[in-house]
Amino acid sequence: QVQLAESGGGLVQAGGSLGLSCATSGRTFKDYNMGWFRQAPGNEREFVSAISRGGSTKMYADSVKGRFTISRDNAKNMVYLQMNSLKPEDTALYFCAATTGAATTGWGRQVTYKYWGQGTQVTVSS
Repeated sequence: QVQLAESGGGLVQAGGSLGLSCATSGRTFKDYNMGWFRQAPGNEREFVSAISRGGSTKMYADSVKGRFTISRDNAKNMVYLQMNSLKPEDTALYFCAATTGAATTGWGRQVTYKYWGQGTQVTVSS
């Protein structure tokens, strides 16, 4: 069992930055590939970014590429999402998720991830 807890959300003006954190506990953190998803009201949950167990492979949705950066610290059992140049359309509830699945082809799908946090709200004002 893995427990995930997101933090760092808040209200920011367009063009600003926020850094999200996801603290994990339970089984060995380094066994998991980690992902970030988001869900805006009335929309389906969508993939944002993912990172491999060792941190060497990263994946981003086209909508955030060049603006968001995912990272992890296996010594601290943490995964991060640095969000820059935020836009109003980035407003959503952001979730971190964990998977033991290795194939990067599955990283963008919710079903790949077994464990989920409760989410942290990010609101970007125009």
